Amino acid sequence: MTPAEASFKMHSLCSQAPVVPVLVIDDLAHAVPLARALIAGGLSVLEVTLRTPVALAAIAAMATVPGATVGAGTLITASDVSAAKAAGAEFGVSPGATPALLDACEAADLPLLPGAASITEVMTLLARGYSVQKFFPAEANGGVAALSAISGPLPQVQFCPTGGVNTHNAPEYLALKNVICVGGSWVAPSALLARGDWQGITALARAASSLQS
Repeated sequence: MTPAEASFKMHSLCSQAPVVPVLVIDDLAHAVPLARALIAGGLSVLEVTLRTPVALAAIAAMATVPGATVGAGTLITASDVSAAKAAGAEFGVSPGATPALLDACEAADLPLLPGAASITEVMTLLARGYSVQKFFPAEANGGVAALSAISGPLPQVQFCPTGGVNTHNAPEYLALKNVICVGGSWVAPSALLARGDWQGITALARAASSLQS
């Protein structure tokens, strides 16, 4: 998969809803009901971060849920890419981007949303063909003001800002012309997961899916 093809695919996925849930799953039993709850609320493109021992198994389980498009987040190495692909991930998300990681995703035909934190990183990814990128960590790197400034010289790059994005500031990000969607964990808070409050998560997802993008 070429970088241009990957960006085309990621643009399509990011355009489906204003928010991509960033999910940290500690209990495998939560995977399927969580996916169903988020889909019921209008969020079907789901990022499961590879930060827990059950993350890969959770991706495999969620991939069986009708309507779910499940990706793997926190891709760091080529082995992460192989494992995510084997688990059934349909896309990948990385906090940054190294040549080795980009090579691995392209070789595995895994669409990638690569992370960038500086204008040089954005330009480097664009030169390779990635026109859709993750801006991370968004708030720590200047947030809305930074992305607005980047749009001046690089209007052809579209972003999914993640990191410090929440229900309160998400509308400000989504109002920017170079933002397709935002990534956020607030739609599946650990307290609701621990209680198995799937209706509560559906309500949060419904509110997130109604944000203007």
